[in-house]
Amino acid sequence: MFILLRAVVYATAFVGLLLIFVPAQILAQAGIARPTTIGAPQIVGWMIGALGGLLTGWCIVTFAFSGKGTPAPFDPPGCLVVTGPYRYMRNPMYFGASLAMAGAALYYQSVQLLAYASAFLLFFHFFVIRYEEPTLHRTFGEDYATYRDQVGRWGPSRSRGRSSRVS
Repeated sequence: MFILLRAVVYATAFVGLLLIFVPAQILAQAGIARPTTIGAPQIVGWMIGALGGLLTGWCIVTFAFSGKGTPAPFDPPGCLVVTGPYRYMRNPMYFGASLAMAGAALYYQSVQLLAYASAFLLFFHFFVIRYEEPTLHRTFGEDYATYRDQVGRWGPSRSRGRSSRVS
């Protein structure tokens, strides 16, 4: 239970800073206020944002229970996480966070938020390539190599349906 609490605390700090505080500052500086009417962009944006938030939450819970750790690089899981959303994509948490921001950009009809969401995803793409993937390979060896070969970095791979050799 302590692991889940740590994961929630770290995730709250991450979400609070990068997905709430910074976007709020971007909107304020751009002079963009909450829409006075709700139309198709707001409904679709809300749905996309909610999907991204749910995916991110699922990732946090999966890290705590399946990986016995947190998503934070300074408090990583002790086990390679290949279940839950990680069964279909190697980086669903960053993808979910990007979806949440893209949904907010659509809701507010903000090019500035869309640019931020794009920069966020680009930053984490390079973070994954330069830090996470080499670290996971050093930590989990062949299990990670097998997982990497079977599951796409940012989307489902063709081998998704095959039985995994990773346990």
